[in-house]
Amino acid sequence: MSKQSTAAEVFITFLKLGLTSFGGPIAHIAYYRKAFIEKRRWLTEEQFAQLLMLCQFLPGPASSQMGFSVGLMRAGWLGGLAAFIAFTLPSALLLFAFAQWLPYLSDTIGNAAIHGLKLVALTVVAQAVWLMSKQLTPDWQRRFIALVAILFLVLLDHALAQIAVVVGGALAGLAICRHQRFPVSRFDIDYGRRAAQFLLAAFFILLISLPFLAEINSLAAVMDAFYRAGALVFGGGHVVLPLLEQTVVEPGWVAADDYLAGYGAAQAVPGPVFSVAAYLGALLPGDMGGLSGALLALSAIFLPGFLLIAAMLPLWQSVLKYPLAASALAGVNAAVVGLLAAALYDPIWISAVHHVSDFVIALIGFIMLQFFRLSALIIVAWCVLASIGLALL
Repeated sequence: MSKQSTAAEVFITFLKLGLTSFGGPIAHIAYYRKAFIEKRRWLTEEQFAQLLMLCQFLPGPASSQMGFSVGLMRAGWLGGLAAFIAFTLPSALLLFAFAQWLPYLSDTIGNAAIHGLKLVALTVVAQAVWLMSKQLTPDWQRRFIALVAILFLVLLDHALAQIAVVVGGALAGLAICRHQRFPVSRFDIDYGRRAAQFLLAAFFILLISLPFLAEINSLAAVMDAFYRAGALVFGGGHVVLPLLEQTVVEPGWVAADDYLAGYGAAQAVPGPVFSVAAYLGALLPGDMGGLSGALLALSAIFLPGFLLIAAMLPLWQSVLKYPLAASALAGVNAAVVGLLAAALYDPIWISAVHHVSDFVIALIGFIMLQFFRLSALIIVAWCVLASIGLALL
C-alpha cells in the first residue's frame, strides 16, 4: 500500500477515535488497544506496551504522542500528521466554539454553569491523582518522593517550582528507586539515528531560543508559553493543568475562572486534553487571540512532545539498557503524582469549593466516575446541572 493511501486510512481511523474517545488519556489507551491490536492488528501486544511506556517516559501528551507514533509507523510522516490532525480536530473545534460563547455566559445561569465546569475539573483531576498514585507510587520510596513534591509545591509558589520537582524526582529516583527494569521492543520506522538527532536538536533549539524571541514579538511569546508547557509536562494531559495555569493566568492573559471553566469543558469533549490550548489561545488578548491564537497555541503545545517521541523511537532500545534510566524514570513518575496532587489543591480546590454543597457535588461526581465508570459526559451534565440548580434555589 502506498504512503498516501495509508495516510488516508490513518486519517479516517483517527477521526473516528477523535469523535468518540471520551474519558481522557487513560480511556484513550483502551480505545487505542481495541483499534490497533484487536481490530486492525497494526501493533503487537509487545509493541503496544512498549510504545505506551515510551510515551509515559517522555514529557508531552502521552495518548496523542502514542497516536502520532502509530501514524508514523503505519504511514511515515504523513501518517503521523494525519493521526494528529484527525484525533485533535473535533475537540479543538468544540473548545474554540466554547471560547466564542463564553462572553455570553455572564448571567446567573451562565456563572453557575462555569462553576459547574470547575467542579468537573476537580472531579477529573482527583480521579487522575487516585489512579496515578496507585500505578506510579506502589512502594514507600516513590510515595515519599510524591509527598515531598506536594509539600514543596504547596509551600513554594515560584515559577520554576514544577521544573525543580521533575528534576528532583529524577535525582531521587537515582538515589532510592533501584532495581527498576523495563522490557525493550523494536518500532517499525523508516528513519534512523541521524534524523533522530536532528529532531532532538530542534526540540532544544526551540526551547532555548523562544524565550529570547518572546521579548520582541507577541506571537513568539504565545508560542514560547505553550511550547514550554508542552515540553515540561510529564505524565499526560491532566498534568498540564499547573503549567498552563502558570502560562496564561499568572501573566494576566486569561482570567482564572475562565481558565478553569475551559479545563472543565475539555472533559466534555472527546480527544486529547491538550486541545484546551485552542480554547486558551482564542481567549488571549488583542492580536494574540482569536483563530490565529488558537491555532498557534494548539500547534505549539503539541510540537515538543511530537519532536521528542519521533526522536526517541529509534533510540529507545539503547536508553533502557542502562538501569539508571529506569530508576530516574521511576522517580520522575512519582514526582508527577505529587505535582498533580498539589494542583488539585491549588488552583482547583481553592477556586472551585466555596461551600459544603460544592464538595458534595464533586464527591458524587468522583464516585460516579471512579466506581460506577460512568461517561465523562454524564459527570459534566451532573456537575453543571447541580450547580445551576443550587444557584436557582
